[in-house]
Amino acid sequence: MRAATIRDGEIAVEEHPDPRPQTGELLVRVRAAGLNGADMMQLAGRYPAPPGAPKDIPGLEFAGEVLETGDAVERFEPGDRVMSIVGGGGQAEQVVVNERLAMPVPDELDWIAAGGVPEVFFTAHDALFTQAGLSVGERLLVHGAAGGVGMAAVQLATMAGARVTATVRDEHCREQVAALGVNAIEPEGFAEAGPFDVILELVGAPNWPANLDALALRGRIMVIGVGAGANIELDLRKLMFKRARILASTMRARPLEEKAIATRLVERAVLPGFVSGDLSVPVAATFPLDEVAAAYDRFKAGGKLGKVVLEI
Repeated sequence: MRAATIRDGEIAVEEHPDPRPQTGELLVRVRAAGLNGADMMQLAGRYPAPPGAPKDIPGLEFAGEVLETGDAVERFEPGDRVMSIVGGGGQAEQVVVNERLAMPVPDELDWIAAGGVPEVFFTAHDALFTQAGLSVGERLLVHGAAGGVGMAAVQLATMAGARVTATVRDEHCREQVAALGVNAIEPEGFAEAGPFDVILELVGAPNWPANLDALALRGRIMVIGVGAGANIELDLRKLMFKRARILASTMRARPLEEKAIATRLVERAVLPGFVSGDLSVPVAATFPLDEVAAAYDRFKAGGKLGKVVLEI
């Protein structure tokens, strides 16, 4: 099979042996695979693949058709449309995934849209609801809302009845985010729009210490992105005074059991939103597999709304 391949800090397409499904696994013909910030970090040598994932083939999400099933597979069969998160290897013509991590692709999603769903909607749903406990009527601030996870978070929170404010630096993207019915603002001075019960941090260090200033009493800050910097100075007195919590998480390296639970939660709570039309997958650009280097360049260039997706 052909796959996007990292060699010496460069990304290109190379041939690899076809994978084979083991017990409980699906072999999937990949139709589309989204790009994510983790792929950029892996390309730069700062985010190695977890044990069990291909070391040189990036890709944390995909959508495609089941080609073959391993022993003990109970739910899916060849020809089924599925999508899933993986620890790596998604940006390839074929991939194997444990059946417990696969979800059916709703008829309302084409391949490109489906390829951009799993990683960002898994991450956003887990961060907002499982970790931060966002509830109806609460006030949410999403930093970096124009990206894939940010757009997923804005939509999920709105669908759940939260009051959403989103920081977006690019003016054109800000207008498009505002069209979703949320309060889209410039990043500078965001604390004045508070207070917020939950802050979803997708940017990193530049938003501190203003995050604490913007936080409501008993508020929660959920950190899942540090692309703009990871080191901060923190006034613990503010944290104590507000009886606040700082949470942080990643999805990629979690054990199978945790990912399987997250998959079932997303399948029950998120997929119906695509059927009803409450959720969508904004796609900024698509590239064929042969142009994977251009796809990575587009992702790194910024100023995009939503996902960059490889069509395979």
